[in-house]
Amino acid sequence: MTDTDVQVQPRKKGLTRRQKRRLSRGAQYAVFAAAVIAFALSADWGRLQNQFAQVDIAQRMFPEVITLALKNTVLYTLSGFVFGLVLGMVVALMRLSSVGPYRWLAGVYIEIFRGLPALLIFIFVGVAVPLAFPGTQIVGGTYGKVALALGLVSAAYMAETIRAGIQAVPKGQMEAARSLGFSPARAMVSIIVPQAFRIILPPLTNELVLLFKDSSLVLFLGVTLQERELSKYGNDLASTTANSTPILVAGLCYLLVTIPLGFVVRRMESRSQEAIR
Repeated sequence: MTDTDVQVQPRKKGLTRRQKRRLSRGAQYAVFAAAVIAFALSADWGRLQNQFAQVDIAQRMFPEVITLALKNTVLYTLSGFVFGLVLGMVVALMRLSSVGPYRWLAGVYIEIFRGLPALLIFIFVGVAVPLAFPGTQIVGGTYGKVALALGLVSAAYMAETIRAGIQAVPKGQMEAARSLGFSPARAMVSIIVPQAFRIILPPLTNELVLLFKDSSLVLFLGVTLQERELSKYGNDLASTTANSTPILVAGLCYLLVTIPLGFVVRRMESRSQEAIR
């Protein structure tokens, strides 16, 4: 049999794998666009604007929404974050301790405060602490209560983050520090912890974003007009004006802080990945 006797079978024509992916992606875009158009056509934009976008009501909120509500929210968040970071560092070191009771106590703390909703912690701080310690005033009043409640919640999460960061530092760093005459405590503070914080900075910043939103739970502690944060401020004005525009403005103020922080987190994560490579 010669080569001429062999009949070449014609290749079946069909879509290539790349063409199939493009077709699938185009179909997904079409479905998404159809859903957006359907939503835009079915929504009653007039009623939404009347309820959420009254310019005159929004204008009356300024500058108080910034100088009072947003300022209080930032103060609550920062105080809770600082207290949580300090307590979280202590709990993380206890978690890594060679002393058994320290490890058990840190483990119990982490499991309890990670398992309980933040709302219950705020109620506990506002109600149970005064009952347990009658006549005792928390330093800072409402600001101190918020710092304590947010700090107790965030410390449980940050402790695990810090512990993971410390364990991510190569063990040779501790050995090298000890060979240079550093004590274990000094080596941990001067060598290990600074390197660990470079690793865990992105998740810690993300925790700051979460605390910024959790600060809205301050309303369960009972606050004065001058101690209101964004959610309480917006809700009070919405009740007064019988309109939801203040709630929308409060939400935009939250985004004014959380979106830049989210961008910072993503930038730090990308830089950390580049440093690893």
